[in-house]
Amino acid sequence: MPINVDMICNAWSHAFYRVCEATPDGWCAKRGEVRAGVTRVPTSSLNVAWSMAPDPDLAALDELATRVSEFGVPWSIIVRGSAGGAVADLAARHGLTTRGERPFMVCPADDAVLRADDSRQALIRPVGAQSADSYTAALTTGFEVPDGFFGSLMGGGVLDAPDMTGYLAEEAGELVATGFGIRGGGGLAVFNIAVVPPVRGRGLGRAMTARVVADGFAAGAEAAYLNPSAAAQPLYESMGFRVVESWAVFTAS
Repeated sequence: MPINVDMICNAWSHAFYRVCEATPDGWCAKRGEVRAGVTRVPTSSLNVAWSMAPDPDLAALDELATRVSEFGVPWSIIVRGSAGGAVADLAARHGLTTRGERPFMVCPADDAVLRADDSRQALIRPVGAQSADSYTAALTTGFEVPDGFFGSLMGGGVLDAPDMTGYLAEEAGELVATGFGIRGGGGLAVFNIAVVPPVRGRGLGRAMTARVVADGFAAGAEAAYLNPSAAAQPLYESMGFRVVESWAVFTAS
């Protein structure tokens, strides 16, 4: 199935904007095709000024980058790879002098390989806002970050939003994995795939990803997409995801 990469990149833009819009301490803004969003989580990947246009509006990007920088949290500028050269000087003026690359993976519905052990699938359930604290605790353990790192990211009405679904896996009374899907723009964003350290290597990451993706396709998404870690990329490739392009990410040194 051919992939409309522009459509899926714009779906990612919509999904991340929605997270920043829905999370209780978030902030977001638009200037034409340029977007900015702040979650206040202290990591540059969750406080961003970005453009998914091949030729970004540099004035708008500069304006929104200034706004994001004023929140006093680690932040970044993200553009599609071919646009990175034009943005490098702008990013440097904001103190973002380190350029990295972020792969963008897409899996059309027809290409998905969603095999997962039924016993693992039985551990997974969707959760709503009443489980926000438990979800955040499991997410914190799965990503091995300090308590309080994620703040209220998944609080408020995030887990009750009609276009968002959070998932928890529980085994022997312990929360062992998380997942999160956002639908919109013809695509499904796959976020927050995390497994707690003691049970890694037993297929829970695959099972959680398969559940998030299967539910998204059942709800009408044409393709699923994500930004993988290097360690997880082979898993996603085995499930039908392919790198379709690489984005330029500018952060502070």
